[in-house]
Parts: sequence; structure tokens; C-alpha cells
Amino acid sequence: MENERMSLPVVALRGMTVLPEMVAHFDVSREKSLRAIEQAMTEGEKIFLTGQYKVETENPGKEDLHEIGCIATIKQIIKLPKKMSRVLVSGEERARLIDLEYDEPYLRGMTAVLEDVDTSIEETGAEENPLNLEAMVQGLKDIFAEYMAMNPKIAKEFADQVNAITDLKKLVNMINATVPMSYPEYQEFLEETNLMKRYEKLAFKLVNEIQVLNIKEELQEKIKERVDKNQREYILREELKVIREELGDDSLLSDADEFQQKCDSLDAPDEVKEKISKEIRRFRNAVNNPAESGVMRTYIETMLEMPWNHKCKEHKNIAYAKKVLDADHYGLEKVKERVLEFLAVRALTKNANAPILCLAGPPGTGKTSIARSLANALKKPYVRISLGGIRDEAEIRGHRKTYVGAMPGRIAAAIKSAGAKNPLLLLDEIDKVSNDYKGDTFSALLEVLDAEQNQNFRDHYLEVPLDLSDVLFVTTANTLQTIPRPLLDRMEVIEINSYTENEKLHIAREHLVPKQLKKNGLKEKQLSISKKALWKIARNYTKEAGVRQMERKIGDICRKSAREILENKKKAIRVTERNLEHYLGKELFSYQMKNDSDEVGIVRGLAWTSVGGDTLQIEVNVMPGEGEILLTGQLGDVMKESARTGISYIRSVSKEHGIAEDFFKKHDIHIHIPEGAVPKDGPSAGITMATAIYSAVTEKKVRADIAMTGEITLRGRVLPIGGLKEKLLAAKNAGIETVLIPKDNTADVEEISQEITKGMEIIPVSRMEEVLNHALCETKGGK
Repeated sequence: MENERMSLPVVALRGMTVLPEMVAHFDVSREKSLRAIEQAMTEGEKIFLTGQYKVETENPGKEDLHEIGCIATIKQIIKLPKKMSRVLVSGEERARLIDLEYDEPYLRGMTAVLEDVDTSIEETGAEENPLNLEAMVQGLKDIFAEYMAMNPKIAKEFADQVNAITDLKKLVNMINATVPMSYPEYQEFLEETNLMKRYEKLAFKLVNEIQVLNIKEELQEKIKERVDKNQREYILREELKVIREELGDDSLLSDADEFQQKCDSLDAPDEVKEKISKEIRRFRNAVNNPAESGVMRTYIETMLEMPWNHKCKEHKNIAYAKKVLDADHYGLEKVKERVLEFLAVRALTKNANAPILCLAGPPGTGKTSIARSLANALKKPYVRISLGGIRDEAEIRGHRKTYVGAMPGRIAAAIKSAGAKNPLLLLDEIDKVSNDYKGDTFSALLEVLDAEQNQNFRDHYLEVPLDLSDVLFVTTANTLQTIPRPLLDRMEVIEINSYTENEKLHIAREHLVPKQLKKNGLKEKQLSISKKALWKIARNYTKEAGVRQMERKIGDICRKSAREILENKKKAIRVTERNLEHYLGKELFSYQMKNDSDEVGIVRGLAWTSVGGDTLQIEVNVMPGEGEILLTGQLGDVMKESARTGISYIRSVSKEHGIAEDFFKKHDIHIHIPEGAVPKDGPSAGITMATAIYSAVTEKKVRADIAMTGEITLRGRVLPIGGLKEKLLAAKNAGIETVLIPKDNTADVEEISQEITKGMEIIPVSRMEEVLNHALCETKGGK
């Protein structure tokens, strides 16, 4: 029932409702609302408050507001920072918003006060007489008193105020404003003008809240009882433990029973279970010897935790394994092929022995990371053991358990941590194992890596055979020279050669760049590195067989780019060949390109280094003297012998080539290889030095576009060499067009990718005469 109308400033509330008899505060930040409050303060402090349907509406119209709201009196205004105000209001009467008179500069509307409608006897079932109303008032007070007793959040002083109220309407409004409800529930009560219906809803809400609080209290009581019970049991157990320790009897017996139960259910060979049972019986008798019982306890627990017969599920999906390997690594085809062959054989025979692989190659070529990818592809547990610097045989075989602090060897500990008897076990840096007076570590590895013996591997600590035949062993090494032949013979060696520049480019784009972007918090759209820039990084900023240095350089670019994005507010950075110097500084390396013209006594040789191939420019000068031979450039013994062999060969054929018989008596020969600070050794520069000596003696020029490698004998035969891929790659980078190689290395050329050999003439030679025919120019020239 509508009463008088009045025009009032309007504030649209977001997510809250104000009821009659409710004292509430809210923060105001909208300009219109602030102006409406200011206007209300000038008009008797009266304001109309109503909620808006959607909280996110910034400029609400009449259709965005609830029709029923509350007329309130502003009690207090507090100014807050950022043009905000906190307003304290007291709700007074329900009212209807008839219409908005205007919405600028603030909302103002015509409102009509709503009176409570008459309550019909038919609807409520109660007669309108003082006794009924008094009974309703008292009943609501009793319910609210019970609610207050269970809800400590409501102040006790409020109970006195409620008890003093005799008017049903005021009582309903006051309790309604006090009981916590959701915003829609408050709005529902606000819109209900029927006092009796509000009374019923409020009573129902209070009873419901009392039931919820009862249930909550019961749950809390149960939880408390349970916690108290657990604490009581814990205290009793601790007391019982102390009593047993004082008496010196039962504490070990209960542990022994537990160990025996685990032993009975253990899936292990009979010999192992018998050994554990024997140790448990000794453990029972060691009641009065804490030191001995501690050693036994550790041994029994270790034996029970070993996966004697437990295997992880064999994975035989070749397509999945190939997909994982290709996704994780670019290249390394021999490794991938061998693993896929193992899977195929295992699928057919059901019982193929796991291979023992040795990945040998320069640093940074992905040997360690490919092992982790193999484990992922085969879905096997992965355990890595670093053997670098190990010099004690006990590290492999373990210590006997009688020693203080004894423990299993690294192999047994790795099997234990894997939790299965068929993991992939990586023995990293096997070439860096050392020996001392405590034993030969390499010899201890002989049994581990022998497929015929390792099914009965004996660890000194375990004292029972440990089956390693199902373990997939993968070892890594930078060089095979330091590995004893018997150990090397037990492993299947797969050589991982240096990456070509094209391979480095693929690895950088597919793996290194995304990895470094993620590591440095950058997105692909924020930083892009061009193909030519990556190429230049590989050629001029790194000199390595692998990609480790290249990854560091890409990381440098990412860090500098991240700083630029933050400091200069750049959205995206593109690194190209032109601006690469800005991020990485001056070029660090440059390739010694082929000479511009043919010269006498200068020949380009090819060398293998630990970081890939390189070219060596060998220089020979002939001077009047007494037949002395000078060798400079920090040459090793083998290289010096190769130089003397080359001179001996030239002297043996001097008559055929028109060289005077007394030439070598009257002249000194000086052989020099530049970059004197770098040690050099090996026989593969034999034909190069012989050619340079012959050129200097006969004054015939050597082609500038040719390079060669090969060992020379006294009779002029050319013997095969190693590291051919790296050497050819170095020749290609130096712009060499023709390369002479030993004829016995022809098969190696077929395995090298066409990316290296394309555009290069590779000539196999077997005699020194062929080398001279290809290398020398017909015309003579000055020295």
C-alpha cells in the first residue's frame, strides 16, 4: 500500500541491500552517487537506496534498478583516498521507485513509501488480536535467543534491545537486519510488504540457521574427539615405548615381526628371502646390543626395499618411441635406430637382453640428454650415476656391512631408487674414472657391463646375487682412449660426431630458442631470432662440436632482450645478422679461409680437435745451411716423427724429381705450423708436411684451393686416419673445394651427409705420387 510521494536523491547499490532498522555503511566512488549524497545532506539527510540488478553496470537507468528500495538517513560521511567516501546510513522505510526524474548530474527519483498491507486471516491462519501478536513476538524472541546462544558473532547487548521491543513490525525489522543473509535474500525480505509473511520467512530462516549451527557444532565435536583420541593413543604408545625400553624387551620383537611379515610377502628369489630371514633371527637376539641391532636394522630395511623380481611394464610401441626421440633431439640417428631395433627384437622374442650402449663424442652433443629421452620413449625409470672422479672400487661394489657407515654400491643404490629391476641406468663420464691404492674401478665395472655375468652381480653390502641383466645400461664418454680395452669390448660403441652448421641451426630453432625463451620469461611474439643470426652465432661466436656454448649465447640475447622490453617498453624485438653485435659484442672466432693465390711451401692440412675439425696451414722454408731440420709450432712426438718420415721419403725420390744429391746437406729445412700456443699431435698431417717440403725444395707452387689429410709411410703409402667428418666440415667452412683423403677412408665418406660433401671434390689417394700430382701446379714460383 503506497503512501505519500516524495522526490529524493537516489544511490544505486552494488551487491548489497539496506533494510528498515538496519545500520550499515558502504563505500561510494561513482561521481553520480557522490553528488547524490551531497545533495541529500542539503535536503534533510534523506536518501533513497536501491540495488542494481548487475554489479558491473556503471551508469544504471531505471530498468537496471530494483523497484523496491529503502529510504535511509545519512548518519556519517568519511572521506577516503582516491575520491572515495564511506557513508553510514540508517534504514527507515520501504519505498517504491516510481520514476527517475533525471540522471545528471546525479540520480533523482520520485518515490512512494510502502506501508505493510493488512494481513488476512485466511492467509496467516491467525486472528488479529493482542494475545496472538504477543505470542508471535514472544515466540520470535525465543527463537532469536536460541540463535544468539549458538552464534557468538552477535553482541550480547543486542539481546537487551530485542527483549525491550513489543511491536511485532519493529521486532521483525530489527532481527531481519541483524541475521546474516545473502544479497538476494535481503532483497526478497525488502520487497515483501506482508508483515505476517515476513514473520514466517524470518522464523523459518532462524530455525534453519539454528539447525545448520547444530550440525556444525556436532561435526566440530566429533573432530575434536577424534583428535583427542589420536593424541591420547600417541601419548600411550610413547609411554609404552619408554616402558619397553626401560625393561629392555619387546621393542625389537615387534619390529622383527613386522620385518618377517614383509619378508614373507616379498617377491624375491629363495636365496634372498633365506638371507633376510636369517638376519631377522639375529636381529631378535640382539636385544641388549643397540649398536649391532642398528646395523642389522639398516641392512634388513635395505634388503626389503630392493626390487628383486619387480619389473616395470615393458613398453613395445615403436611408433611412440620414435615420436618421442624425434621430438626431443634432432639428428643422433644411430642412437635412435639402435633403440628401435632393441624394441623390435624385444617384441618378437619377449626376452631379449638389454643392450649396453656407449655414446662417445665431444662435449655438448646431447649424450646425457638423449639417455633421458630414451627412458621417456621406453617408459622406463631413469637413474643417472656420475662416474667422473670415482677412484674407489667400493663405490661400485659397496662396502661390507661390518664397516661403520657401510652402504650398498652406486649400482645397487640406483636399482633401489628406481623401484624396478629393469630401469635405464646412465653411467655418465665413464672415461673419467680414476684408480688409486683402494682398487681398480674399471675392473669393478667389467662385471656390471658384461651381459653374460651381470645377472649374478654381487654387491659387497647385499651379499646375495643381484640380477642386472634386465637393466638397459647407457654410458657416455668424450674419448675412448682412457677406457681399458676389456671394458670397451663389453660395450656397443656409438660415436656421436660434431654437429654440422645446418644441424646446429635446426637444434637452435626447434629446441634451444624455445627453451631459453621459457627460461627467461619471454613469449615467442616478444623475441624472434632470424635464421641468419643463428647461423652467425654458430660460425663466429662459438667454436664447438656441440651446442652448449650456442645455448649460452642465445640465453645472453634473451636476457638483454628482457631488459630492453622492461626498460624501453618495447613490445617485440627481432635479432638479425645486422644487429647481432649489439647483443653479443664483437665476433669471437673467424675461419681461416683458403689462400687467395697458389704459393710455394704452404699447404693446408686438416685436423681433428675435441671441439670439432680445424684447418692447419703448414709452412716450410728452405735455407742455406748444414742439413738441419727445424720443427716449431709446439708439435707432439708423433707429429715430429711424421715430419721426419716425410723428409726421408722426399730424399728417397729426389733423383727421380731432379733434386741435387747434396741438396739436403747444404740446406736447412724449417717446418712450422702457426698458432704456436696450441699443442698439436697425431700422424694425419704426414702427407701435408711431405707435400709442403717437396714444394719448398722444388719451388713448385701448391694449389690454394686444396687441402689434405693422411698418414705417410717411408715408402710413400697413404694410411687411413680418423675424424674425417669433422675434418671435411672444417674444409668446407674454409672454402676448400678439393680434399685429398686416404683411399681406405672412402667408406667413411659414404656415411657423411651430403650437406657436408656437396660442392666439394673428394679425391681418394693411396700413394704419395698421386698426392703430388693433384696438389702441385706446373709452374714454379719464388719462395
